[in-house]
Amino acid sequence: MGEKKMKMVKAVVFFCAAVVLAVPCVMDATPLGTVDIAHTGFGAVSTVRIWGGGYTGRRVLAGAYMFNKTGSTGEGNHWANGSVGTFCIDLPESPSSSTLTYDVAMPEDGPVPTGFLGGPMGAKKAEYLSELWGRFYDSSWVSGNSVSEIERINDKKKRKGFTKQQKHDAAAFAVAIWEIVYEDLPESPLKWDVKNDGTEGKLGFRCDGSITDTANKWLHSLDGTGTKSNLRSWLYDGKQDYIVAKAPEPSTAVMLGLTSLVALPRKRHK
Repeated sequence: MGEKKMKMVKAVVFFCAAVVLAVPCVMDATPLGTVDIAHTGFGAVSTVRIWGGGYTGRRVLAGAYMFNKTGSTGEGNHWANGSVGTFCIDLPESPSSSTLTYDVAMPEDGPVPTGFLGGPMGAKKAEYLSELWGRFYDSSWVSGNSVSEIERINDKKKRKGFTKQQKHDAAAFAVAIWEIVYEDLPESPLKWDVKNDGTEGKLGFRCDGSITDTANKWLHSLDGTGTKSNLRSWLYDGKQDYIVAKAPEPSTAVMLGLTSLVALPRKRHK
């Protein structure tokens, strides 16, 4: 075989190998479906002051963000149309009140790679979020009376439907999420600390206020042995990204319902 031909063969082999190695990365980043959503207001929230995501001592709402879902494809069909509660994982961006089509992705693929982080959060952080959600998420944070931002500003009385404790806990939960997303991974979960920014450069996160003790307590318990939740990211380049629990498949929900019926005590027939 001539030298020129040998170089061509090597080039082809190298190209094929590169393609094979690149395929898993492309597959991992492929959206699992879409959801058509519009931001409608908030669940249980509280105002906190944060440093991180491009903010320096800014007061922001921390807690549950509510959306109206009107359409979907693929895995997006796991969520029924209507009100859905989420938590923000993308501090630099803002929510949209108009309906946008978000990609559904695995948590490790969010936030959007072109965002502030410069890339996805990765599998280990996604594991932390899964256990945090499984241990401490409370559905009551999204089941009260959701209010719009304008209503919240104009009339504090409209923040009804949630107790002071629910607002405190939902805010602590949001802060714990931001700590995981924006800080470098610690050597141990005991090293998480929302009161201190432990990451060099523009990244990192810290917060002040009464919720920090609760957030740290929850973060320090994430040793990998707790209940894990099946989470997904909702991603839109240029708008705020979110983390949300994946709703059970319809067939699974039906089976759970049938199982509960079977478990009911049977009446004895005379």
